[in-house]
Amino acid sequence: MTECVQVSTATETREQAVALAGGAVQERLAAGAQVVGPVVSVFWHLGKQGTGEEWQVLLKTTKDGYPELEEYLLERHPWNNPEVCAVPIVLGADRCIEWVRTSVEPS
Repeated sequence: MTECVQVSTATETREQAVALAGGAVQERLAAGAQVVGPVVSVFWHLGKQGTGEEWQVLLKTTKDGYPELEEYLLERHPWNNPEVCAVPIVLGADRCIEWVRTSVEPS
């Protein structure tokens, strides 16, 4: 186990997604992020099934760094109740995993 995680969220616009990703990397809460989209989401919300176009943000950080990244995303996200989920990075190239760790370590 690497102790690194990939965190995902989504926004309504590309600009919102890039702003969240850029701020998280600038503040060293994430080693890096990708903005993917638009993607079609199918979801259950307010008692109804819905669909919509969104921009997905995928961020890499450590398990220990997740709480601070989650707080950042929830405070700055344009939605009141955004999806913010993390999955463990079970395997990864040693150099990549080391990059994630050293990128989010406090200076």
